[in-house]
Formats: sequence, structure tokens, C-alpha cells
Amino acid sequence: MTAPQPASDLIRFADILADAARSVIAGYFRKPFEVIEKADESPVTVADREAEAAIRALIEEHYPDHGIYGEEFENVRLDSRYVWVLDPIDGTRAFVTGLPIFGTLIALADNGAPVLGVLDQPILKERWVGATGVGTTYNGTPVSTRDCGGLDRASLYSTTPDLYDTPAREAAFGALYNSVKERRYGGDCYSTGLVASGFIDLHVECGLKPFDYMALAPIIEAAGGIATTWSGEPLSLDSGDTFIGAASRSVHEETVALLASAE
Repeated sequence: MTAPQPASDLIRFADILADAARSVIAGYFRKPFEVIEKADESPVTVADREAEAAIRALIEEHYPDHGIYGEEFENVRLDSRYVWVLDPIDGTRAFVTGLPIFGTLIALADNGAPVLGVLDQPILKERWVGATGVGTTYNGTPVSTRDCGGLDRASLYSTTPDLYDTPAREAAFGALYNSVKERRYGGDCYSTGLVASGFIDLHVECGLKPFDYMALAPIIEAAGGIATTWSGEPLSLDSGDTFIGAASRSVHEETVALLASAE
């Protein structure tokens, strides 16, 4: 069995991975490049693939016994204790249209559970790093979530209403949408950074894959919030496709009460 590895070493290495991706992605931003449509109709670019390739090369060099679960290439060694979960550009549609709210997501799972997460915005040069038992930082400075006092005083972010593609999910999210004080679409993963830094109270999504949510959980939870599925279950490599990132327990509980039936 693989021995536990020091959190400080893994956090430093995660920063190195994010730096490598940032240098690739920044070179393509608002430049001409081909956009390819994948089988699921989602877009991918040369920046996505080169950034993930750069991250994978570093993992193979420094931690060849670790697994890799990525969006753009084949998964390897998923039976390892430690698995890196990669989304080189979360929010590719924002990236290709020149909107700097996309992010590189890097997570580390320990026996399937997310224990380290990085959200890097390479154009604005903003980075959130969250680690279980350590805390969450924004560009190296500790941050924490806020407690707004309840869902009726909360601000909600979600990427797009197009995600809620079944009657049950559309109705459940509609109830949530009408229960909060403020709401806005379009944040992609960037919304999680805003939850962790205490600016908003709730980030809700569905239709996700593990590489979309695994990094988000440690960032929110190490900042004092709660990250789960719509039914309130802990997130893991085996979770479904739903995500709640709440700044406080009261907001989380009220959100689960509205969304759980549509899980």
C-alpha cells in the first residue's frame, strides 16, 4: 500500500502543475486556433490538449506511481491510492470567446476522495488552492467562506440554465432560483473561487464529470464551506453528475432540501 505523502509536498507540486498549464493556455488566449467539436458536442482546442499534456508529463516524471484521470487523454493507473484529476480548461466555451472566467482544475484524490484542489485562472493570474486539514488560499493568502444567514439572503451562481435538461431538474433548480436573494449565470468553475473567498454563497451545477468537480470540493470545504452532490452525499470519483458548493451549513441544508429529489 502506498504510504501517505506530506500535504506540503503535494501542494507545492500542484502549484508547479498549475504554472505549467498557465504558461500554455495564456499563449493561446484571444489568438486564432481551431475549435474541435467532440462527440458530446463540447468544444476542445489545442490549448486544452497541450496544457493537459504538460501536466501529465510532470506527474509521470515526479510521481509515476500516481494515477491520472483527465478530460482529454486516456486515464491511467486508476487503482492507485493517489489519482490526479485534470480539467485543463474548465469553461472552454468562455475561453474560445475570449472571456477570462474559465479555469484550470487540478485535484488529487486519496482513495477516491478529493483532498487537494487547485483552480487557476491563467489570464487574471488568480489561483485558489484548497487542501483538507490545511485550508484554502487565494494567491497565497488564506481565505474563508461567509455565512449569509440563510437561503433567502444567499447569492447563487450557475453556468447556464441549459444544464437542467430534465423536467425534474428544471423544476428543482427553478425552486432554488426563486428562493435566493441574488442569482447569476455564466461563472463556470470561477464561481467556486468566489464562494471560497466569501463573495457569494452558493454554486450549483449538474451534468458534470469528476474532472469538473473534484478540485472544487477541497477548495470550498477547506475554506469552511460544504461541497456535495444534490442529495448531500460526499463527492468522489464515483459520484454522479451533480454539484453543490455552499458557503455555510444552513444554505447547504436548504439547497439539498430543494434539489435532492431530482438527483
